[in-house]
Amino acid sequence: MGAGVIVAIVIVVVAVIVLSKWVRIVPQGWEWTVERFGKYTRTLPPGLHFLMPFIYAIGRRMNMMEQVLAVPSQDVITKDNAVVRVDGVVFYQVLDAAKAAYEVANLEQATLALVMTNIRTVLGSMDLDESLSKRDEINARLLKVVDEATHPWGVKVNRIEIKDISPPKDLVDAMARQMKAEREKRANILEAEGFKQAAILKADGEKQSTILAAEGQKEAAFREAEARERLAAAEAKATQLVSDAISTGNLNAINYFVATKYVEALKAMADSPNQKMLMLPFEASGILSSMAGIAEIGKEVLSKNSSASTAR
Repeated sequence: MGAGVIVAIVIVVVAVIVLSKWVRIVPQGWEWTVERFGKYTRTLPPGLHFLMPFIYAIGRRMNMMEQVLAVPSQDVITKDNAVVRVDGVVFYQVLDAAKAAYEVANLEQATLALVMTNIRTVLGSMDLDESLSKRDEINARLLKVVDEATHPWGVKVNRIEIKDISPPKDLVDAMARQMKAEREKRANILEAEGFKQAAILKADGEKQSTILAAEGQKEAAFREAEARERLAAAEAKATQLVSDAISTGNLNAINYFVATKYVEALKAMADSPNQKMLMLPFEASGILSSMAGIAEIGKEVLSKNSSASTAR
């Protein structure tokens, strides 16, 4: 009785072991490799699978989801011999479980070493200023090189991001001074440009003002010449009238001529800067009679003009 129970228990245990070896459930996002007597035969996708125990066995369990690998910080020497400290992250995904399992011994370690080596190569070919300002170019170059190198391993590198590039403190201070000097230089240039523009505008304004003043003087001179011309014409006409009257023996014309000269002489005496006292002649009535003669001449001229108009 006791031996039969023991045998039954052994049979149940063996059956459970065989069943566990026979039935395999692969979770979502994973793939398992199958080996027959240690040799790879096929890959199991997610789901329920049955394997012949003791002949087939599970080889490697590969994570097929995208994974993140942190790149530790390292010192890198740039092209201009500046030492910077760099770290980053790598996003990769296994596309072929068999290659990732059997083409490389330690996938994560190999990928990490490959990324760190290429970071030194890429940054070593760039100046410090380029390495600080061209993050996108660095990431693109790293991604291209690492993705090509990991392709035989059945791995797709999706992104490589440089997290931080830290120059030494003395370089940071020197860069800060350089940036300050550049800002001051640009400020001085802008200020000089402003002064230059202001001077140009001022000179242009003075030029326009001078041109307008010259135009005004030209117009004034033209008007003055025109006025003198008209005055000369009027004086010539008056002189002609007086001459005609004198030629006909008109005494009033003679009186007008004398009175005109008399008044001009008095005006000259009054305008003289050395003249302090003006003596008027006692015979003021003579001047008045001369002015009356002017009126008579005017009447005679008007009467002659009216007679000539009637004769026509």
